[in-house]
Amino acid sequence: MRASPAPVGPMPASTLAIALALSAVYLVWGSTYLAIRFALEGGWPPLLMGGVRFIVAGAFLYTVLRLRGTSAPTRLQWRNTAFVGLLLLAVGNGLVCIAEQTVSSGLAAVAVASMPLWMALFAALRGERPRRVEWLGLAVGFAGVAWLNAGSSLTATPLGLVALLVAAVSWAYGSVWSRGRDLPSPFMGAAAQMLCGGVAMLVVGLALGERFDGWPDARGLLSVGYLASIGSLVGFSAYIWLLHHVRPALAGSYAYVNPVIAVLLGAWLAGERFGMHDIGAMAVVLSGVVAISLARAKRAPAPVPAEERA
Repeated sequence: MRASPAPVGPMPASTLAIALALSAVYLVWGSTYLAIRFALEGGWPPLLMGGVRFIVAGAFLYTVLRLRGTSAPTRLQWRNTAFVGLLLLAVGNGLVCIAEQTVSSGLAAVAVASMPLWMALFAALRGERPRRVEWLGLAVGFAGVAWLNAGSSLTATPLGLVALLVAAVSWAYGSVWSRGRDLPSPFMGAAAQMLCGGVAMLVVGLALGERFDGWPDARGLLSVGYLASIGSLVGFSAYIWLLHHVRPALAGSYAYVNPVIAVLLGAWLAGERFGMHDIGAMAVVLSGVVAISLARAKRAPAPVPAEERA
């Protein structure tokens, strides 16, 4: 196949596409924490819920792409995709689902906000040094989420917080590891990762003894439907696309916005309370995201990944 030309410079359409993808990840994933909580309260076991969610979304996206003529992943691409799906979904999202049995949705989003720091660390170990402004944005953003949690009435078990920390590290490592690997096109890669990660979650969930005590209630079913359609098809696909087109620090900046969205939705739909302390912390969080975005805007466009040039 003839190689695709590398982009010459920033294009307005590309800037718009990046903004739309970031908005989808910021807003959609900020709402999934509450949706996971509603699904768990509605009768879904955590890993079986995640497995069903990703298998349904991945199978739908994979079928649509194949019908449109998108090539199936090669054997090597399936292997790489399975590893990324295991880190991002089976471990990353799976531990979040497990943690939310004892951790509030807002605090879960706050804890996962350490992910960009791990992502920047893994990227630096690979030789991709963040600029000073990016480090500043990461530090400010993390300070904001720490402030958001300080003195909060939201509580969690120590085991739940450990699960969230491991989830953030796994997600960050998988995101950085995926860059430059032989992977399918972004949307086919998202479909394959959801299929592989979903199957792994089902297998582990069944092995750990997860079972349905009864049919999930209406809110639980609607929550999983939302997670599979909006959370996975829209949010996860947008995130995978971002990994192919922007630096890790910008792609991972969603973790600083998600706590704000999660806290606001928790207050609106679940009766969680917040005051001026939380509003001030949210302002600091958004300042960190702005710093990261400005640093990204001053950089040259990200190189076209190998799998897109092939």
